[in-house]
Amino acid sequence: MRHFLEIAEWSTSELDQLIRLAVHLKLEWQSGGNQPVLGGKVLGMIFQKPSLRTRVSFDVAMLHLGGHALYLSPAEIGLGQRESIADVARVLSGYTQGIMARVFDPAHITELAKWSSVPVINGLSDHSHPCQALADVLTLYEHFGQLRGLKIAYVGDSNNVTRSLAEAAARLGMKMSVASPRGYQLDTATVQAVAAMGLELDISDDPARAVAGADAIYTDTWTSMGQEQEAEERRKVFPPFQVNADLLQKAERHTVVLHCLPAHRGEEITDEVADGPQSLLFPQAANRLHAQKAILVRLMSNKYH
Repeated sequence: MRHFLEIAEWSTSELDQLIRLAVHLKLEWQSGGNQPVLGGKVLGMIFQKPSLRTRVSFDVAMLHLGGHALYLSPAEIGLGQRESIADVARVLSGYTQGIMARVFDPAHITELAKWSSVPVINGLSDHSHPCQALADVLTLYEHFGQLRGLKIAYVGDSNNVTRSLAEAAARLGMKMSVASPRGYQLDTATVQAVAAMGLELDISDDPARAVAGADAIYTDTWTSMGQEQEAEERRKVFPPFQVNADLLQKAERHTVVLHCLPAHRGEEITDEVADGPQSLLFPQAANRLHAQKAILVRLMSNKYH
């Protein structure tokens, strides 16, 4: 049984297959609807963090594929507090055919997978966001027609999104530069891990250096959920890392802009760029649905294998 916990746990060929499956399922939906390959199946969705894209995209994906998604709020479970994670995993395994969890502590995802007898999907943790990364590379694949050799420039806070994106870039033959303020750069373990996968990250505190020659510029909020007490300090540190028209001019004419959303407009990205002709923010958001359909079908159905 497979889980979808980290991009690095999936091989290049497996990720290629997921991207192709996502493209197929998207075209199938646009041509009249998906086959009900998950008919009669239920995805249990555990949420510790609030969500727009993760909740709606998984819910709609299950609906399109003939199944059902069950939302479980933080108050209903109290993961690891009201009830042990091992017990939650085993109870849900008796009711559902898959579990998606959006959590703070990455150990909670690992523990769910350890005790679950059904596939577990990492819908986000403080360590990684593999579902987002798959939607990101799907978006780039659709736009450029290929992934190998493309350069992604990530500008801003090096976080869970950055980490999963770097793993995807490493697996899929892409190049990646990261510009973050000192003290907010990727941890050494991640840099070494993706190097072992074949990606030598170009890390600096210079956004102009990062975006030079980039096919895509990616950014995220300066203050993630759980870091609210740092928000005031971060607003002092990060303004030079804003993705704006001046920075975009330092890239290429064909460069596109990505953001995993929600965007704090006027902070990490300007309205001019977010709503401009080089923005792929909303096709990227829409692709969460199609990328996650591919994950669900791969884990919960024998179809398309």
